[in-house]
Amino acid sequence: MIVTMQHLRTVPYFGDKPGFCLPLSRQWFARHGLDFRAFVREGIEAERLLATGDGMAAALVQWARECQERDDG
Repeated sequence: MIVTMQHLRTVPYFGDKPGFCLPLSRQWFARHGLDFRAFVREGIEAERLLATGDGMAAALVQWARECQERDDG
């Protein structure tokens, strides 16, 4: 499954607004050796995000799955 920028921008989060902060997301991608620009253009395989072992990545993948299930429903 491909996780996209749309998922990143709409994932329910702890604040009043949905989505993860873009500047911090860029930093997160860099810290994990992932190409943020490629993610913006093409998305990223869920498995690559999960391989980071990061809880925020897992939450994003879960949200992408929920969106896919809703759209396929």
